Amino acid sequence: MQQVPAEIWAAFERRLDQAQVPADQRPNYHKWGRFYFDFCHKYVHSPAAPTSLGPFLTKLASKNQSVGQRSQAAAAVRLLIEAVPEPGTTPPSRPATAAARQPATLGQALRARSSPLPPPAARAAQPPPPPQPQRRIPEPPQATRQDRPVAQVPQSNGGLRAVLGSAPTTPPAPGHGASWQQEYRDLEAAILLRNYSPRTLEAYRFWLVKFQAFVRSRPTAELAGQEVRGFLSDLAVRQRVAASTQNQAFNALLFFYRHVLRREFGQLDGVVRAKRHRYVPVVLSRSEVEALLGQLQPPYHLVGLLLYGCGLRLNECVNLRVQCFNLDSKLLTVHDGKGQQDRTVPLPGRALAEIRAQMEFVRRLHAQDLAAGYAGVFLPRQLEKKYKNAAREFIWQWFFPAANLTWIAAARERRRYHLHDSHVQGAVKQAAARAGIPKRVSPHTFRHTFASHLLLANYDLQTIQRLLGHSDIKTTMIYLQTVPSVTLKEAKSPLDCL
Repeated sequence: MQQVPAEIWAAFERRLDQAQVPADQRPNYHKWGRFYFDFCHKYVHSPAAPTSLGPFLTKLASKNQSVGQRSQAAAAVRLLIEAVPEPGTTPPSRPATAAARQPATLGQALRARSSPLPPPAARAAQPPPPPQPQRRIPEPPQATRQDRPVAQVPQSNGGLRAVLGSAPTTPPAPGHGASWQQEYRDLEAAILLRNYSPRTLEAYRFWLVKFQAFVRSRPTAELAGQEVRGFLSDLAVRQRVAASTQNQAFNALLFFYRHVLRREFGQLDGVVRAKRHRYVPVVLSRSEVEALLGQLQPPYHLVGLLLYGCGLRLNECVNLRVQCFNLDSKLLTVHDGKGQQDRTVPLPGRALAEIRAQMEFVRRLHAQDLAAGYAGVFLPRQLEKKYKNAAREFIWQWFFPAANLTWIAAARERRRYHLHDSHVQGAVKQAAARAGIPKRVSPHTFRHTFASHLLLANYDLQTIQRLLGHSDIKTTMIYLQTVPSVTLKEAKSPLDCL
């Protein structure tokens, strides 16, 4: 691993002192600093450039690091970037005692445990907030089911996750090593201009990092179609990725060439295509659904009821707000689903009692937050600028709120985020193990089961397509493979039926 110079560690320690980072969190800050320097050395990024932070966080996401870990890494790297001297300058001197406070070994840093994680996008240079008085109100087990709060600041229109593998570790060839910092900035600007999902930005940036490593950081002016052809073929031949993964890489590079480099890479003849496999979704029987729901504790039990009873995606469920529910008409409105599309689905009558109980809990929690002087919930896109008080209104509150408030150091305020999807995933996996279900069960399995059980109930594909929010009927047709084919009578020619 690349060693960090002692004078930079000394300056980094001064930044940690100024930011008043607790002592028990500092080993983790040192760990992220070492990882960051190693990343910059391996993939030819400037440690002093703030634009190197984005590719570094994308790399952490590809290593399955959690949102909370990436948030802490971002806070640490921002402080470290301030400590790295600009090229051509002389770093200030510091007694050796300050540098001696760095972890003796990387293993010691990795074994260190941190207290609650700092929020993402929060400037760690700000002092921590003063302690607030705790007000106890009756709560469902939601606040205790989470092992530890994960602070996540949502982007303008969604959450972030991209888990696609690790990038090549080939060092840059002699004479190469061009900086792609401007290209990364242009990619982000092009994504935001078209109002694409932050997950799309993270996925495209991830593939750009891998492509940059594949071409060994050659200047983008020298790149043509043959580099793309070689990269896509390498994914299929050496890395043996799935066809959908190769297609995502192709789309990312097509967008990069077309909207960032402003040129086309032409026809890609001779590209080895990854073999497409027929995927049959995992579907639960009715008895398995009942067993799985029986093992889920609040609030995850209600989450499971809505996932199965309404056919929701996981991010659609945790992003529900109070105003999405029409209990009189028994309708649920899903806002900003996949493709930024809205739709309505019927609410199951079996879940109405729990929905009302959860609504009352949210009302009490909202009153407590108002009394504590919080800044409100996170709102999508620019709604907060348009409606100044909307973040504190009851109708905009999350239906599944997080157990803890998130401290935003840049704005010096506390906000409420929703239940994290990783907690739901862990709860469903553990419940499936306790129920003894011998299948690969995830929260999305509820959605597959919803569609398959509707087919068994003789619902037509167009109705199921509308309830699921599919843009193409071909996507819905995959569930035809999950139900048995039943022939009521022997097939005959229409001519013989006259």
